Amino acid sequence: MGQDPNAPDNRWLREAFESNVPIIYFLGIAPGCYQAIPPAFISGWDSTALKARVAFGVPDQESIAPPSTPVERRYALRSVKQRLHQASFREAVIAAYSGRCALSGLPEPLLLDAAHIVADKDEKLGRPIIPNGIPLSKIHHAAFDAHLIGIDPDYRLHVADRLLARSDGPMLEALKRLKGETIHLARRVQDRPDRDRVAPRFARFKSMG
Repeated sequence: MGQDPNAPDNRWLREAFESNVPIIYFLGIAPGCYQAIPPAFISGWDSTALKARVAFGVPDQESIAPPSTPVERRYALRSVKQRLHQASFREAVIAAYSGRCALSGLPEPLLLDAAHIVADKDEKLGRPIIPNGIPLSKIHHAAFDAHLIGIDPDYRLHVADRLLARSDGPMLEALKRLKGETIHLARRVQDRPDRDRVAPRFARFKSMG
């Protein structure tokens, strides 16, 4: 921070580097929203260039220590990138729908997931962009991933026959009533589900019978 390497904030970073003390790194993923990434370490300090280098700890280690090999450093960085991808994707998708479930309208972001239309393992269509996501409550997300609920390219909802044939309480009835309804759409047209992604996902739903 600033131009003085001996300013208090900079001195604390230098001391963390010299003592190998773990820190918590906060990265902004949305306006006013930050993702905490512990543990992190100051792995380099250059008072002349006014730069500090950060390394991330290997997740799920028994002891908190900086990565000691290039393989550990690459693994830790890859894990951090994956966590940040999921967090930023979720925030962007939920914000685009004003914090509501696209199926039920549930207005509680803490109970919502950002469901991928095309899985992120698909290098071409699985990108972490808003048109590849739909905000869903936990139960609707599970049903969507299990192909018990489908969305066609006109954004109409379909319910698997195996659910329609059962009668077992209000939760199941609420899912069954979705048949023929239209999803709640994002405010901006460019944020709405991409039909070229919805179509193959819906074909998969139909193939599951």
